[in-house]
Amino acid sequence: MKSTSRDIRLRNCFAVLRHLIADAPTSRQILARATDLSVATVSNLVTDLIELGVVMEVGREDSGGGRPRALLAPNVGGGVMIGVDVAETYVHLEAYDLALTVVDRVEERMEISENSPEQVIGHIASALDRVRERLGDRAVLGLGVSLPGQVDVTWGVSGFAPNWNWHDVPFRQMLADRLDLDVPIYLDNPLKTITVGELWFGDGRGVERFAVLILGTGVGAGLAFSGELYRGATNSAGEWGHTTINPAGPQCRCGAKGCIEAYVGAPAILWQWAQFDGRAGAVSQTEAMAALAAAWRAGEPAAVRTVETVAEYLAAGVSNLVNLVNPDLVVFDGWVTGVLGDALIPEVERRLPAHAMEAPLKAVRLKRNQQERNMVSLGAAALALEGHLSRLNTVGSRTRR
Repeated sequence: MKSTSRDIRLRNCFAVLRHLIADAPTSRQILARATDLSVATVSNLVTDLIELGVVMEVGREDSGGGRPRALLAPNVGGGVMIGVDVAETYVHLEAYDLALTVVDRVEERMEISENSPEQVIGHIASALDRVRERLGDRAVLGLGVSLPGQVDVTWGVSGFAPNWNWHDVPFRQMLADRLDLDVPIYLDNPLKTITVGELWFGDGRGVERFAVLILGTGVGAGLAFSGELYRGATNSAGEWGHTTINPAGPQCRCGAKGCIEAYVGAPAILWQWAQFDGRAGAVSQTEAMAALAAAWRAGEPAAVRTVETVAEYLAAGVSNLVNLVNPDLVVFDGWVTGVLGDALIPEVERRLPAHAMEAPLKAVRLKRNQQERNMVSLGAAALALEGHLSRLNTVGSRTRR
C-alpha cells in the first residue's frame, strides 16, 4: 500500500523522537544528521512536538561561533503513558513519562480461574486506580494493553484467546465502560508489543530489517521494517510458530501438523526431555524448564540430547525466516529464552549454516534479548505514545496557519 504524506510524517516523527529519547539533551541539527532528514523537516516536527507537550527546550549550547543552539529533551514532567501486560496469572501495569522511563508500577496476581473478561478488566481497573492515586494531577495521555492471543487492533476486539476460550470479546469497549478515564485505549498481543518496545527502547532501534523471535509456551516472530511494526493484512503477520517444517509431524494446538511450535514450544521441549528419560517431577512448566536448564548445565545426557534435538528443529525454523525475510538482526526473547537461552542459542547458531542460504546468513546478526525491563508493558505504552503522536497532523496544521 502506498504511503500517504501523513504516514511519512509520522514515520519521521517516530524517528526523531526515538533518537531524542536515546540521546537527550540534543539539538535539531544533531537530530537531522541522525535521522537523515533536513534541518527544516526536523524543526517543523520539533515545533509540533513542543506544541503537543511531548518535547521541550531545556537549554542552549555553543554552536562554535554562530547563535547558540537550543537543546531539546522529552517533557518528562508532562503527561504519562500507561502500558499493561495481561498474562494468565498476572496483570502488570507500568506508567511511563514521555522519555519512556518508568515512574510507577503495579502488579496484581490472578488465579487461573479468573479468566473471564470482566475479571481481567477488574484487575486492570484496580491496578490503574492505585497508580493514578500516586500520580496526582499528572494526566494520562494514553493506555496500551497487551492481551494474549489474536487481537483485532482496529475494532479493539480479542478475536481468540485460546487458553481463556475467548472468542470475539469487545474488550476495548468493555474496558472503556469500566474505567473512569477519558483517554484512547490501544490493544495488541505480546508479540506485537514486544516488537514495538524493541523499536523504541531496545535492539531494534535504528535497524532497517528486524525480527524478534518469542520462545515460550507458544512461539512467534515480530517483524519490523524501516522502523515500523509489520502487521500484515489482518494483524496476523509473525505466526512463524505455525509454519510447517514437517507435514507428517506432531499435531499442533492450531490444528495443523508439524508446525515449528510443535517442536520448540515449551510443552514440546519438556515432552522431548521426557522421551530421553529426563525427570522434572510433578512441577509447573516454568519449574520444569528451569530443571532442564540445570540438568543441561550439569551435563546430564538426557538434557544435553534434548537441547541438541530442539536446537536442530529451531535452527531449521530460524533458517526459514532468515531465507525468507533477510533481516539484519534477529533477537531471541520470551520466557523460554530467559531460562534455556544459554543452552539453545549457541547450538542454533552452530547449525544454521546447514540450513540457511549463505548470503542472508552472512547479513544477519543473532542476539539474545538483554533488556531487564518488561518489554510487553513498554511496547504497550509505546503503542499509546504512537497513538498520541498521530495527533501531529492536527497540531501541525494549526501551528502553521
